[in-house]
Amino acid sequence: MTKVLYEKDGRIARITLNRPEVMNAIDMDIPQELAACVARANSDDGVHVIVLGGNGPAFCAGYDLTAYAETEGSNPGVQEMPWDPMKDYAFMKQNTDLFMSLWRSYRPVIAKVHGHAVAGGSDIALCSDMIVMAEDAHIGYMPVRVWGCPTTAMWVYRLGPERAKRMLLTGDKIDGREAERIGLIHKAVPLDQIDKEVEKLAERMAGIPVNQLMMQKLMINQAIESMGLYQTQMIATLFDGITRHSPEGMNFKQRAEDVSWKQAVRERDQGTFDWTANRPINAPL
Repeated sequence: MTKVLYEKDGRIARITLNRPEVMNAIDMDIPQELAACVARANSDDGVHVIVLGGNGPAFCAGYDLTAYAETEGSNPGVQEMPWDPMKDYAFMKQNTDLFMSLWRSYRPVIAKVHGHAVAGGSDIALCSDMIVMAEDAHIGYMPVRVWGCPTTAMWVYRLGPERAKRMLLTGDKIDGREAERIGLIHKAVPLDQIDKEVEKLAERMAGIPVNQLMMQKLMINQAIESMGLYQTQMIATLFDGITRHSPEGMNFKQRAEDVSWKQAVRERDQGTFDWTANRPINAPL
C-alpha cells in the first residue's frame, strides 16, 4: 500500500500520510514518498497550493519506534559501537532534506494537523508554510528529553529563542490553542471545522498566479535562510545522531528493547527514569 497518497483537486494538490494503523509513524519509505509527491505537485503547472494531512487518528506520531528503538540490535538509526557519526549524519541529513522538500516547494504547503504531530512528525509539520491545527491536537518534540534533537531546527525560526528553549528544554507537548497563542502555527480551530478552515485558506491561495506565490515564498524563505538555517540544521542533525549514541541514548534503546518502546517513552516523558544512571529515579542503589 502506498504510504503517502497524492491527489489533484482542481488547483489544489492533496498529499496524505498513509500509515493510519501506526498513526503515520515514519519508516524508511515515508520521507522518500513524501518528497516524490511534493515534486509531482511542483511539476504540474495546474497546481497552485498543496494541502498536507494524515489518514487515521493522527497527522504523524514521529519515527516508528517499533523499528528504530524496540527491535533488538542495530538499525539505520542506531549503530553498533563504536559508531560512525558521518554514517549517521548521511542517513539523517537525507531524511531532513526530504522533509525540507516542503520548505523548498515552489507551491505553498498548508499542513492540516489533527491528533498528534510529535517528534519527527513535528519536523514534517514545521517544514510546511502554514499550519492549521485542531484545538485538541498536540505538537511537541519529546525526544529532546533523551534520544533526539529536531534535525530541521524549525522551532527556533518559528518561535524565537525564548519560546524555542521552553519547548526544547522540557520536551512538552502543547495543544493547538497554545500553539496558536505563541505563534507556532497559523490557526487552531475545533476538529469538526478544520477541513472547512483549510479549504478556505487553500482556495484563497489557489486564486493567485503560481509565479506570484512562488516569488513571495522564495522571498520570505530567503530571509530565514540568511539567518543560518542550513548551518543550524547541520549542527542539529549531528547532535541528533549523538543523542542516539550517547550513553543515555543507548540506555534508552536498551530499555525499549527490554520493556517496550511505549514504556520507555512513558518513563522518558514523565521524567521517572535516570538515563545516565540507567535506573528509575529514586530507585534504591
